Amino acid sequence: MKRREFIKNTAATSALVGLSGIPLTSFETSKTRHLTVLHTNDVHSHIDSFPADHPKYANQAGIVKRSVLIEKIRKENSNVLLLDAGDSFQGTPYFNYYGGELEFKLMSKLGYEATTIGNHEFDNGIEGLAAQMPHADFKILSANYNFEKTIMHGFVKPYQIFYKNGIKVGVFGLGVELAGLVDKKMYKETLYLDPVEISLDVVKKLKHEEKCDLIICLSHLGYAYKNEPTKICDVKLAGLTRDIDLIIGGHTHTFLEKPTVLKNLDNKDVLVNQVGCYGINLGRIDFYFDTDSSMVSNGKSITV
Repeated sequence: MKRREFIKNTAATSALVGLSGIPLTSFETSKTRHLTVLHTNDVHSHIDSFPADHPKYANQAGIVKRSVLIEKIRKENSNVLLLDAGDSFQGTPYFNYYGGELEFKLMSKLGYEATTIGNHEFDNGIEGLAAQMPHADFKILSANYNFEKTIMHGFVKPYQIFYKNGIKVGVFGLGVELAGLVDKKMYKETLYLDPVEISLDVVKKLKHEEKCDLIICLSHLGYAYKNEPTKICDVKLAGLTRDIDLIIGGHTHTFLEKPTVLKNLDNKDVLVNQVGCYGINLGRIDFYFDTDSSMVSNGKSITV
C-alpha cells in the first residue's frame, strides 16, 4: 500500500468498517497511532450557552460545556489537535466590550493550537485585530492574506507543523476574499491571493519537502455557493488541489453531521467538514495510522 493511501469511512458511529471490510478495531494495535482532530468555526463571540427558552438551541453551546467535552475527549486520547476555522469575533456584547480579547484568552485556555482569519476578525479594523495578538496562545494561519504592508505583519504564518504521537501534521489557513465583503478601510493594505494557487504551492511544500503525514486546510472560504457557481469554496478547492487530506471550513455556517468525501485532482479522497456556527457543535475526526502509513478516518459532529 502506498504511503498515506486513504481508506476512508465517514460513518458517524463508533463501530466502523473500512473499505476492506476489516473492523476499525483491527487497526487499534500497539503499533497504531491515533490522532483526534477537534474543530470549531464561526463561534462569533458566543461565550455563554443559549438560554433555556431559546426556540432552536436551548441550553446548547457555551465555552464551559465545550471545555468539558474537549477534556473528556482528551482523556480518551491524549493525541488531540484542536483547531478553528475563523470568525471567532462579533456576535454578542462580549466582542463589543472586549474587542476580541476574551475570545482569544478563552481559546488559549481551551488549548486551541491554530485558527485562520475570518472576515469578522476585521470588524474593529486591522489595528483592532493586531491588538488582540498578545492574547492568542495559538497560531494564526493564513496563506492567502499578504500582510507585509500592514500592522499584522509578523503575527501570521502561512502554515504550521504539529507533531502528535509521531504523526507530522501540516496545517495551513485560507481566508475569503475581503473586497466587497469588508470595508477597505478595515483591512487596509492586506492583499488577497488566489487560494487555489496558494494551496497548490503550500501543500507541495508540506507534502514533498516537509514530508507531512497529514495535511489540513483551515478554510474560511465557505462550503459552497449555489447562486454563485464560479465563486471559490471548499467544495471547489477540494477538486482543484491535491494532497489535502482534510478541509475544515467556515464562513457559510453549514451544519454537516459528518464530513463530505470529495475527489481531488488525482482522484483521491478529501474530507471536507464544517460544524455550523456559534459553538453549537464540535467537529471530531479520528485518524488511525497503521505501520505501513495507511490511514483510516472517521468523522462526526457532536452537539455541545
